Amino acid sequence: MAVAPASLSVSFWSLGWRSLWRDWRAGELRLLLLAVTLAVAALTAVGFFADRLQGGLARDARALIGGDAVLSSDNATPPAFQQQAKALGLQTTQTLGFPTMGRARDEEGGAARLVALKAVGEGYPLRGSLRVAEAPLGPDAATREIPAPGTAWVDAALLVALDLSVGQPLLLGDAQLRVTRVIVVEPDRGAGFMSFAPRVMINTADLPATGLVQPASRLTYRLAVAGSDPAVKRFVDWAQAQIEQPGVRGLRLESLEGGRPEMQRTLERAEKFLNLVALLAALLCAVAVAIAARGFAQRHLDDCAMLRVLGLSQGSMARAYTLEFALVGLFASALGVFLGYVVHHGFVLLLAGLVDASLPAPGPAPVLLGLGMGLTLMMAFGLPPVLQLAKVPPLRVIRRDVGQLKPASLAVLGLGVAGFAALLLAASRDLLLGAIAVGGFAGAVLLFALASYAAVRLLRASVNEATAPRALVMATRQLSARPAYAVVQISALAVGLLALVLLVLLRTDLIASWRNATPPDAPNRFVINVQPDQGEAFQQALRQAGVRRFDWYPMIRGRLVSINGKAISPDDFTSDRAQRLVDREFNLSHSATLPEHNPVVAGRWQENEADALSVEEGLAEELGLKLGDRLGFDIAGQVSEGRITSLRKVDWGSMRVNFFVVFPVAQVPDAPVSFISAFRAPDADLQFDNALVRQFPNITNVDMSQTIAQVQRVLGQVIGAVEFLFAFTLAAGLVVLLAAITATRGEREREFAILRAVGAGSALLRQVQRIELLGVGLLAGFLASVVAVVVGWALARFVFEFTWTASLWVPLAGSLAGAVLALLAGWWGLRSVLKTPVVETLRRAASV
Repeated sequence: MAVAPASLSVSFWSLGWRSLWRDWRAGELRLLLLAVTLAVAALTAVGFFADRLQGGLARDARALIGGDAVLSSDNATPPAFQQQAKALGLQTTQTLGFPTMGRARDEEGGAARLVALKAVGEGYPLRGSLRVAEAPLGPDAATREIPAPGTAWVDAALLVALDLSVGQPLLLGDAQLRVTRVIVVEPDRGAGFMSFAPRVMINTADLPATGLVQPASRLTYRLAVAGSDPAVKRFVDWAQAQIEQPGVRGLRLESLEGGRPEMQRTLERAEKFLNLVALLAALLCAVAVAIAARGFAQRHLDDCAMLRVLGLSQGSMARAYTLEFALVGLFASALGVFLGYVVHHGFVLLLAGLVDASLPAPGPAPVLLGLGMGLTLMMAFGLPPVLQLAKVPPLRVIRRDVGQLKPASLAVLGLGVAGFAALLLAASRDLLLGAIAVGGFAGAVLLFALASYAAVRLLRASVNEATAPRALVMATRQLSARPAYAVVQISALAVGLLALVLLVLLRTDLIASWRNATPPDAPNRFVINVQPDQGEAFQQALRQAGVRRFDWYPMIRGRLVSINGKAISPDDFTSDRAQRLVDREFNLSHSATLPEHNPVVAGRWQENEADALSVEEGLAEELGLKLGDRLGFDIAGQVSEGRITSLRKVDWGSMRVNFFVVFPVAQVPDAPVSFISAFRAPDADLQFDNALVRQFPNITNVDMSQTIAQVQRVLGQVIGAVEFLFAFTLAAGLVVLLAAITATRGEREREFAILRAVGAGSALLRQVQRIELLGVGLLAGFLASVVAVVVGWALARFVFEFTWTASLWVPLAGSLAGAVLALLAGWWGLRSVLKTPVVETLRRAASV
């Protein structure tokens, strides 16, 4: 009794530090440290990148939109908005932008190129600084001037494309303007992926002479205002109220909070991919921590037995282990945060050109998220098995029986898992993405456990021990003798494989569909703004150039204003896409014959049917339209109505001319119309584009081959960043695989030692081990592949908005991959099991 009081006086602080130092030196914490570090590094790497990106957007928002607030519209800005801005003492400036063709004179080669034309007025830009140079690659300087009448400022890329120099004329429509400056920095142009066409900036006074503004032209008018914050806020509130009034359509307010929405679209999708990969890494690491903690608890039974026998209280032991795991979690989290900060610079480099390298420093949020995630991960999945050591009687510990989870351990586990799930949802920055990832993995773990238990029972019942090979019989006995271990091993292995298979599917299928190349014979030219009186001559020019197949459709600009006689507004719809569709002008068309690439999926297309409309099925679904509904469109101030008689399936990636709504008639009288054509330009005729633009100077000829190549390069950068983070998830998956295979290493050593002691040969035991690993790997791979297909489909359908169908080979390939990986992990993690001398193994087992 003299020893017990002394032992009771041991401080849990002292015991916790001593245990930490001993376990650290013994390598007991290596797997736990690695798993937590990987999870925190993956999440904080994305967190730092997203935080700096958002900080940069907020910092540069005024310059990026060209003012403190900007009103954009499809038609000329109503005068009332400018009058209100002036009444509030705000500065104003207006711009007009649209794509068109710029070309050199015939004596300079006659080359033509699609350009992004911007007409600017006095005061531009209100925010930010326009920087120009006298020549390409020359020194640049900030300027408050704008192009003088009769002149144009252009990007250096346009001079190279047209083989022009500063001082030479540039032809725009019917006008000829002299190039006088080279644009180096245009503050409100947005990020590099917003506009692939080179910029041409002219004075608003020169716009009428070009003849480029036609009734059906797709124009963007922007009214920028700047001034004191209170005055800007009053203007924004007033403008928002005007926009929300009935009958006001096509006006959009851009402010400091909103920025340019199209500027963020590509990076938002990239951030979703990065968040998904980081979430998978964190979920995998949670499994690795749980497996490693179980092994840690099993290996510390002796220590706990001695401390309990000596009289250490359960509370002191629990607090000591809590302190040890908290310190390990804190150190691993800090290491992961540091590693994540280093790694996020890789994203900035890989996305060079899409994001500004001079982003502001990150805030504390990613650091706090990383520390919280690491500690939650350790406490939620690592501590409950270890707390069991302090909650069981001394005799039970000596018998190496940890027992069932006690209420305290269950409470810690429940709270920890809930906190971990909440942090993952917060880290995902997308509730739907987080819910699918976290919910999918939670359901997968339950499914894996049930399926693996059923498989073990079925295997035991189906193997005939009298006729089956001896190695198969022994492997079956080993699995069925410890069904709980088998369920844990198969489930953990399946979770690791689930993440790996899901990432492979995302990489090979989802991203491939994102970057899906156009068909070899697809059109690579889109020509718009062809006027009705130019139709015959334009088609004849195509035929003379050898273009035999081309799309040719009239195009009418119209806005949806009523459904079934009821006036509508964006506020009548809940989804963002539906609101944008209702708020914008549609490109409508008419054709007596059904477009060959638009099959009818509902209703009936009848040629020249009066009062009829054919609607794209996706638009009908988004707006809740059905056959028989009446739609009203405002076309140049006149409302034209029709009844939906058919729904068409449209492949927007086909590189063909497509429309949301088509009138199935040959003529629509009194509607302002222009024509659009799509075709594949003759490869042999290098002067085709130039000749076409010279003959029809008002048209806009869009060379899609260059644009597609640039888009593919942008997406390549984004995918490179995703694959860069993939290394973390791959490492986490391998950690889980290794942990799952080696989870029962101690039991295997004792069992194999006994079998070798009674005469079993090493060759037979190797066969037993391989059969067991193959069976576990095949089952885990099959289960993981099936669930990965379901989760991948959900992500493709609801998060990334891809059309995706999994291949039938996925379950087969997943099963084979699971078997191979299980064998490799087993060879690495269990290679010493059969090499350890029998006497040493039995002595170690006897001493435990």
